[in-house]
Amino acid sequence: MLQDSTIIMKKNKFKQLNEKEILAYISKHQLDAQKTESGLHYVIVSKGEGKSPTPESNVSIAYIGYLTNGNIFDKSENLEINLSVVIEGWKEGLSYFKEGGEGILIIPSHLAYGSTDYGAIPGGSVLIFDIILSKVF
Repeated sequence: MLQDSTIIMKKNKFKQLNEKEILAYISKHQLDAQKTESGLHYVIVSKGEGKSPTPESNVSIAYIGYLTNGNIFDKSENLEINLSVVIEGWKEGLSYFKEGGEGILIIPSHLAYGSTDYGAIPGGSVLIFDIILSKVF
């Protein structure tokens, strides 16, 4: 029981820290970001036309993923993937775009990898993705 309450406290601490970090990033880069109920922030540069993906869609996407300090942890010019296997922040965030849409997803850790280290991504990290949604299959 003690372990469960420690996990909950840690998760809430990250949510608060992530929100401060996100707001500072948005301010520094003068972004016109929207915030969703889940805590995801997003910027639509170009909404696109055509289909919007669902959480079960197959998509083709180009992206660069980086931390708020600018360190790039991943990128792809043409990733084809089913959204059922991606982080929650992508499932939700990509739904705001249509094919050809471009924008930025700013994802708090609870919608990504939580407090767990994941490769070059330290646990508790805010993830930022510059994205182009090329195609919804």
